[in-house]
Amino acid sequence: MLKKNLLNSLILSALAAPGLVMAADAPAVPTLSSILEASGVAVTGDIDVAYSKLSGTGAFTSGTPDRVFDYAHNSFTTQAVDLMVAKTPAEGFGGTVELTMGKDATAIVSSGATASQLDVTQAFAQYASGNSTTIAGKFATLAGSEVIKASGNTNFSRSILFGYAIPFTHTGVRSTYKVSDQVTLIGGLSNAWDSAADTNAQKTVELSAALTPAKNFTLLAAYYSGAESGAAVGTRNLLDLVATFTVSDSLNFVLNYDTASQDDAVTVGSKAKWSGLAAYANYQISEPWRVSVRAETFKDADGFRTGVVQTWKEATVTVGYAASKNTELRGEIRKDTSDVAAFAYSDGVARKAQNSVALEAVYKF
Repeated sequence: MLKKNLLNSLILSALAAPGLVMAADAPAVPTLSSILEASGVAVTGDIDVAYSKLSGTGAFTSGTPDRVFDYAHNSFTTQAVDLMVAKTPAEGFGGTVELTMGKDATAIVSSGATASQLDVTQAFAQYASGNSTTIAGKFATLAGSEVIKASGNTNFSRSILFGYAIPFTHTGVRSTYKVSDQVTLIGGLSNAWDSAADTNAQKTVELSAALTPAKNFTLLAAYYSGAESGAAVGTRNLLDLVATFTVSDSLNFVLNYDTASQDDAVTVGSKAKWSGLAAYANYQISEPWRVSVRAETFKDADGFRTGVVQTWKEATVTVGYAASKNTELRGEIRKDTSDVAAFAYSDGVARKAQNSVALEAVYKF
């Protein structure tokens, strides 16, 4: 018993030795995320995987895809892996790089860049001072109520307006000035729509205003005008309006309107016009469950955007379940209709309608 007590005393003394106490209290090795956070660098992204089934082939009779990203007839797909690295201080210089990898990248790639499943979606330098911020490089458009990154949308499939009425990105320069908490003004110059390098001597003008006249209402207006290619290089104008009405923390409504025109479009001397309206209702049913309903109409009066002269409509219902803080599972049904037999089918008979169902998983990091 004496030997056992002596042994225990020696062990306790050794554990209490200064060197061992220091080792036990030594700080943990910093993680990569903590180092980046301390240096002001943010790394975020999405992993977007889905299964979708379309009753049609996923294309119009013109050969143009009738969906922006989800035009696979019946397929499991890695839609996108989105990775963004950004350092955007409130004062001074910074920058952002965003990469899109996967099937979605092939749809948004800028002209002049190699089409592949890797797209440099944004890459710009930034300078901020006081109420103004200027960026130069490649950046996402201001037009539209939906965005390229999956987690920024309430539906799985993108709207008609997102894919066929407006551009995805611009390469140029953009300045933002915050006049007040209610008014922000934006102006810029860029190459042609979705163009890494301009093909003509003219630039596209970008003018935008973000207005918050009331706590529960916001209005975003964007106007683009510049030389774009049709049958020949002609002036293209676009007006985009997005209004958001917030009824409560669990319910909001969104309206998105677009009207645009292109000179020298289908033929030299001709003028093409397109316009559309999309309406959204988003409701948080409970903590994990939500539902989003979208209805829209798009008039391609001259067939310039879809290859078919048509009025195209769609209605979509998406149910989302937040499986975890960073993961959402989505189920969606959608019906597209046209006033002409525009949708191609595998039996060779074109139809005026197309139905689809989809399942999606989005992980945010």
